[in-house]
Amino acid sequence: QVQLVESGGGLVQAGGSLRLSCAASARTFSVYAMGWFRQAPGKEREFVAGISWSGISTTYADSVKGRFTISRDNAKNTVYLQMNSLKPEDTAVYYCAAKTGSMVVAPDRYDYWGQGTQVTVSS
Repeated sequence: QVQLVESGGGLVQAGGSLRLSCAASARTFSVYAMGWFRQAPGKEREFVAGISWSGISTTYADSVKGRFTISRDNAKNTVYLQMNSLKPEDTAVYYCAAKTGSMVVAPDRYDYWGQGTQVTVSS
C-alpha cells in the first residue's frame, strides 16, 4: 500500500509559479512510475506529466509542455511538479498518482492516488 500526500497548491496570478510536492509512504518508492493529473470543475481528470521510476524518462501533456517540469527525489520519496507561466486554464485540483511498471498517461492505469491540492490561477 502506498500513501501519497500532495502539497504546494494555492492561489497565484497568471504568469506566476508554483511547485507542487507529492510525498510517498512507500519503502520502495523507486519502483513506482509517478504521474501528475488535474481535474477542473465539470471536466474529466487529465494527464499533466509523468516520470519513470528512475527519473530518466518524462512526458508532458501538450498544454503544459515547456512550462511545467516533473522531477523526483527517490532518496526523499518525493515527486515534484514545477509550474511556471501559469495560466487561468491551469486552475484545477492537482493529483499525484503511482503505479508499478512503465509510465503511462491513462489515469485508470495508476494504482494509488493522493487527495489532491487546489491550484487557482487568477487573471
